[in-house]
Amino acid sequence: MAVDKIELEIVTPKGKALSVSVDEVTAPSVTGEFGVLPGHVPLVASVRTGIVTYRQGSESKRVAVGAGFAEAGQNKVLILAEDYAERSTIEPVLVRKELSEVQAKLEKVLAEIVTSDATRTEKKQLIDRENWLAVQLELHGDAPAATMRPFEEYGPVPPPVVEDEDGKPLDNGA
Repeated sequence: MAVDKIELEIVTPKGKALSVSVDEVTAPSVTGEFGVLPGHVPLVASVRTGIVTYRQGSESKRVAVGAGFAEAGQNKVLILAEDYAERSTIEPVLVRKELSEVQAKLEKVLAEIVTSDATRTEKKQLIDRENWLAVQLELHGDAPAATMRPFEEYGPVPPPVVEDEDGKPLDNGA
């Protein structure tokens, strides 16, 4: 029997956020995006904060999801995510304000030398929040500067050190 639709469900700690019948789903995983069409082989993936796109007929829709997990099969995709937002529910002014506050806190924490588990936890929470706010703005069509850190657990990767012929670091003008 041919399967021609996929049941897409997105569930958060607050309950079922979305339940629709679709033709195609694309979601962000920790190793890149994955797509699911009817008849897909079973799949389990870790979902990162990002945009889930689904198609119903010729119309595509997008929603934002927080980190979580996805399970896909021949006719169903279930996404368990920490957060969920639709474009119509996003207040870009409030999101931008909170994003600037989170980034200011993050700058202070990143400047500190990591000495405790509490500091590491705070960094992770701030980075997770920064990513969630940035994804909401991206969904709204008002994306911030590229600040997302989906693969960094504790902040930005330091720039590479350029050395001269003797192995001494060069001043790169910073």
